Amino acid sequence: MSALTEPPFRADHVGSLLRPPGLLAARAAHASGQISADELREREDEAITEVVAKQERLGLRAATDGEFRRTSWHMDFIYQLGGIERTDEQIQVRMRNAEGETAFTSAGLAVRSPVRLAHTIFGDDFRFLAGRTTTAVPKLTVPSPSMVHYRGGTAAIDRTVYPSVEQFWSDLAAAYADEVRALGELGCRYLQFDDTSLAYLNDPAQRAAQTAKGEDAEHQHLRYIQTINAALAGRPAGMRVTTHMCRGNYRSAWAAEGGYDFVAEALFGELAVDGFFCEFDDERSGGFAPLRFVPPGKRVVLGLVTTKRGQLESKDQLKRRVDEAARYLPLDQLCLSPQCGFSSTVEGNALTEEEQAAKLRLVVETAEEIWG
Repeated sequence: MSALTEPPFRADHVGSLLRPPGLLAARAAHASGQISADELREREDEAITEVVAKQERLGLRAATDGEFRRTSWHMDFIYQLGGIERTDEQIQVRMRNAEGETAFTSAGLAVRSPVRLAHTIFGDDFRFLAGRTTTAVPKLTVPSPSMVHYRGGTAAIDRTVYPSVEQFWSDLAAAYADEVRALGELGCRYLQFDDTSLAYLNDPAQRAAQTAKGEDAEHQHLRYIQTINAALAGRPAGMRVTTHMCRGNYRSAWAAEGGYDFVAEALFGELAVDGFFCEFDDERSGGFAPLRFVPPGKRVVLGLVTTKRGQLESKDQLKRRVDEAARYLPLDQLCLSPQCGFSSTVEGNALTEEEQAAKLRLVVETAEEIWG
């Protein structure tokens, strides 16, 4: 097997990385008024410069900014879309981990004017990242358009603004298409749509919750796929796009369970992306059989290395699992990564920076031994 010259790469990663203690201290100092926004950005710049260099030293061929400027992987983006407003509503999200149940609260959102792209979101962040990479391709991660709907639901849409929900979907896709186009003009050639909803909908409990809210849970994934495809229809030539699908990631906890079976045929067969980052780190993610629906030419990045805990997987174990996946999809279409980010929110998962580096190094070394 040969190395890949374009993303996703044989050894890749999802995007978010643990925030260094110094950066967390700077964020706290800014929140309490001790340092200015400009001073905070300087600290972020320093931390990002260092973490990009670390990724390149580990041998990764794609580098992110670790999402160091964000508090939340998705809401920091969504609240910048024109027409989307933050509300005072506190949404409780129930999560589970090895110790039992936990939860976190997040502000709500409302669609109170037509959805549009008011400015290029994360444009300055991408410029800075691109200026710091030397051997790696700069990769930008953004939440998929599905997340705008899954977070608030149809009930969050002001029906005086959108008497027809179809127009909401059209405007949302157009706003994302403008964002994709603008990022392409900045030189972005590796873009990732992060999407928990397409994984959540495999969980019967999640579908039941959506039905209780008045959504068409049995067909919701089809609407999401259609909207993502519309957003990507005019993407610039040379831009590679992947999607990452997980079941929640907050302080080593998750929200949903179940394999990809419910969405697999439409997801893998119809979604117009170049690669799929799929978590497969334990039994809650199901088996590899849904990969049989992946068409030729598309890659699946197997998320076999967990970010939920620091214990390091063995190379032999990873190789066996790659062999299992290759029963359903040719080995040449497979890649390897951690199953999720290490810090989807600013708090981060329950492992150390040293353990994070060891896991990324393991991905690189194992991929080299499998694919050359």
